[in-house]
Amino acid sequence: MGTDPSRDEPASRPRALTIREFTAELAPVFRRINEEWITAMYTLEDADREVLAEPQAEILDPGGAILFVEAEGQGIVGTCALKKSGDGEYELTKMGVLKSARGAKAGEFLLRAVIERAGALGARTLYLLSNRKSAAAIHLYEKLGFVHDAGIMARFGSHYERCNVAMRYAGPLSTRADPTA
Repeated sequence: MGTDPSRDEPASRPRALTIREFTAELAPVFRRINEEWITAMYTLEDADREVLAEPQAEILDPGGAILFVEAEGQGIVGTCALKKSGDGEYELTKMGVLKSARGAKAGEFLLRAVIERAGALGARTLYLLSNRKSAAAIHLYEKLGFVHDAGIMARFGSHYERCNVAMRYAGPLSTRADPTA
């Protein structure tokens, strides 16, 4: 006999999480998830609109990546992008998890996958721009190895009006084999 999908599963049984790659069919999902969190706390800025309207051109074509997290029984519940901003430099951007899926560790699972992907892309610098109002997200970033960085703020902070926090990943990034070895 099947289970009632309208009932919540007990907290003791976590839902299986899977990472999915960007496809053109997922572009509207990327946009919807990001619009949900941005408009709930802030205002969509021109920089947001450009990336959300053209993720292929703005993120992927220049050498970035977009990942999604899928939760068993819920479908895709979160997304995050790596936007190449220079040689070996990537901005972790447009990370959002649907409100309905928060608390299930989907954001942490996704963030770990994105950090790993940054290393695979050859990132030497991985940074993010945020706002103090996003306290839960900032706590997660700190937990996984990001540190506040005034230099990142000075270089990139003006990209968003809402930006008053800049962080850099302080852990090891490279998962590529050393070509000099």
